[in-house]
Amino acid sequence: MFYGAVVWDPWLIVAQIVCLQCMYYVTLGMLLTVFVGTRVSRLSLVYFFDYVTVSTSTVTGWCVAASFLLSSAAGAVYMLYLIERSKKCLDFSATLYIIHLFICIVYGGWPSSITWWIVNGTGIAVMALLGEYLCMKRELQEIKIPRYRSNV
Repeated sequence: MFYGAVVWDPWLIVAQIVCLQCMYYVTLGMLLTVFVGTRVSRLSLVYFFDYVTVSTSTVTGWCVAASFLLSSAAGAVYMLYLIERSKKCLDFSATLYIIHLFICIVYGGWPSSITWWIVNGTGIAVMALLGEYLCMKRELQEIKIPRYRSNV
């Protein structure tokens, strides 16, 4: 898509949001399996959506927090390929975390843990800033034009 041609396509935006959200949760699931799955007897959705599991008082809580932060870094890489525009990274990051907040509220109630807010606030900052950096780096790459000489 050309960067100058701005076309508002709501289906594309919804598809990008759904893809980014799904890829974020798949990555979070893999990281939780690696970091937390080895420490607990049974891995469940509690570790995804309950604010109580994100704590600094246990090693498992630190592993959950690390999984969330690494997932946000992976989300920035996903935005490089899905979103492709640096000025849209903050919007998509905020949308992902707002949807995550709503799911957490439905699942376990309002997050009253300051640790949960710090981890998710840091996650949205990492995802937005790293995503903007990566997309800006790609946008500023030199366009290579082949210099073939036609003998016609």
